[in-house]
Amino acid sequence: MNKTMNRRQLLAGAAVGIAGASALPVKAELVSAGGGYEFEVIRTDDEWRAMLSPEEFEILRNGGTETPKSSLWWENTEAGTYSCKGCDLHVYESEYQVQLGKGWVFFFHGIPNNVMLGIDKQRPSEYGGSGMVEGPAGHLIESHCRRCGSHLGHVLQVGLFLVHCINGASLNFEPGSA
Repeated sequence: MNKTMNRRQLLAGAAVGIAGASALPVKAELVSAGGGYEFEVIRTDDEWRAMLSPEEFEILRNGGTETPKSSLWWENTEAGTYSCKGCDLHVYESEYQVQLGKGWVFFFHGIPNNVMLGIDKQRPSEYGGSGMVEGPAGHLIESHCRRCGSHLGHVLQVGLFLVHCINGASLNFEPGSA
């Protein structure tokens, strides 16, 4: 599998215009058919703050977005597994990572049953034409950790591909074969 996109693939359709994605962080809400989802890992805000940096707390717990090119992982090409910084659940593998050079970590998909997609009801599409995939009523689709509910990033359309655009600050990386 080719892990890099060529220029034609990248430009063939909606370009990723996510430079404005550093909007003020807002509390994300996971929506499920049953009206709620019980996570395996539950902590108070004080417990989360004690284990995360202020930036990590804003991203994982409030749905914020890191500054482009600020994480250690945005250009990482080493084989391995990415885990949720909130609970260490394996959420992405380098085998499905794609290098787009935009300043965040991109994957074609997450590890099955470990990444949940939700509707970001707090952030209606303020990124018109950005390639972000909109759900009902213009809400964005976001990626969460299934175990602790931490916000990881959003789903974007890049050309003909849907990719998970993930905040590197929400991830730990374990080198090895993925």
